[in-house]
Amino acid sequence: MEPYLGANRLNWDDRAEIHSTDSTGSYQIENVLAGGSNLYELETGEVGDIVGKDIIHLQCHIGLDTISLKHLGAGSVTGLDFSPTAIAAARDFAAKAGTDVRFVEAPLFEAVEALGRKFDIAYVTWGSVNWLDDVFRWARIVSALLRPGGRLYMAEGHPLMFQCDRKAAALEFKHDWRTPIARPLAWNEDLTYTGDERILKHSRYYEWIHPISDVVNALISAGLTLDFLNEHDRVSWQHFSFAVRAGANMYRLPEDTPKIPMAYSIGATKRSVGMTPFLVAPTVSEAH
Repeated sequence: MEPYLGANRLNWDDRAEIHSTDSTGSYQIENVLAGGSNLYELETGEVGDIVGKDIIHLQCHIGLDTISLKHLGAGSVTGLDFSPTAIAAARDFAAKAGTDVRFVEAPLFEAVEALGRKFDIAYVTWGSVNWLDDVFRWARIVSALLRPGGRLYMAEGHPLMFQCDRKAAALEFKHDWRTPIARPLAWNEDLTYTGDERILKHSRYYEWIHPISDVVNALISAGLTLDFLNEHDRVSWQHFSFAVRAGANMYRLPEDTPKIPMAYSIGATKRSVGMTPFLVAPTVSEAH
């Protein structure tokens, strides 16, 4: 296993152990186990019709969003994650909820082989591509998992937000707008993002900032057509200490702070065979 991926997996094993016994309410575990959903209004308002659809939820973590998609009317739902601890927790939650959802343990870049089938919708949200070194490779995986006419829905933290120093007391740029594959951002964090005070045993992890242009061009190059690209003034975790609540479990910047986009979302459709894509010039990220 690649060293960065290996470190990230150990970190997410720790997070999965903490999140699956969450006492902060961030994951709404009891609500999901009772047949409810923990998806945010932003996601349910944008994802479109999922009733009866075959959905693959990539980087599903402990599976509560995956189970929620099934509760909201999806046909078959599969969750994939690289953390064995997360997948074990997801399967346990599905059993407790009595919900027929499949979970597969595999790294994202091995998803095609591990899953062995295609889907109507690929669902990718909150803390996804920033954990991956190559967004063009990611897009090819998404495309390979979709049937012609199948759709991607993704919601993610905005790269402009990731460029800012999250430890500072005010908005302050710290990082470049694009992270080279071989030089990821390295972090040591003792705590996870839910506010739980339990210490992570493996605090080291790595991330990459991908410009939205790279994400869009990667999807176009992989055979998808963009349906929408939206930017949002809120995100689903408290990225900055000075961020304030904006509804249930969402955060935005205070009124007296200059505003930046905190998140973005994309809808895209896999082109049918024979449709000619736009030609996309290689970007800097592809050369690293």
